[in-house]
Amino acid sequence: MAFTLPELTYAYDALEKSIDARTMEIHHTKHHGAYVNNCNNAIAGTEWDEKSIEEILAHISKLPAAVRNNGGGHYNHSLFWQLLSPNGGGRPSGVLGSDIESTFGSFDTFREQFSNAAATRFGSGWAWLVADASGALKICSTPNQDNPLMDIAEVKGTPLLGLDVWEHAYYLRYQNRRPDYINAFWDVIDWDEVARRYAATR
Repeated sequence: MAFTLPELTYAYDALEKSIDARTMEIHHTKHHGAYVNNCNNAIAGTEWDEKSIEEILAHISKLPAAVRNNGGGHYNHSLFWQLLSPNGGGRPSGVLGSDIESTFGSFDTFREQFSNAAATRFGSGWAWLVADASGALKICSTPNQDNPLMDIAEVKGTPLLGLDVWEHAYYLRYQNRRPDYINAFWDVIDWDEVARRYAATR
């Protein structure tokens, strides 16, 4: 069951206010596309080639580095595209909004802590908002293409919001100004999708 590159639900230039079209196109077709192809090659002919990506990640400690890197890259990017919207931004409402406020004290404090997790991730990686096994909201970051679904993760849980801080995600527009990219990310977050994912964990 080979994995495939998912199509985006918006045009490459739809997020131009925050992420330029050329970056989106290269990021999706070249980087994500390579993760898909390399993951498929790494699991071809093994017991894992009929498993879901989530099941693979849950047992990643048993698998070669090529599966960890590329399987993680495929999952992380597939999620990332879903979390972005040209009509995004603002703040979450409903249960997600109230739980973020009760957990972190305020939305602004949450935003500051999440942004800091992204800004201080050394080298390449991701920042995450997750719901752990008890349903509690937590902020963490992971190196490279690791994520909180992996059995090796320091903080485990269901990813609700993720931000790619690999340089390929922002370098054409922002160069080395990662904090500017992180700040722009908040203007394209699809909070409805984040809330949907949160509701599914409850």
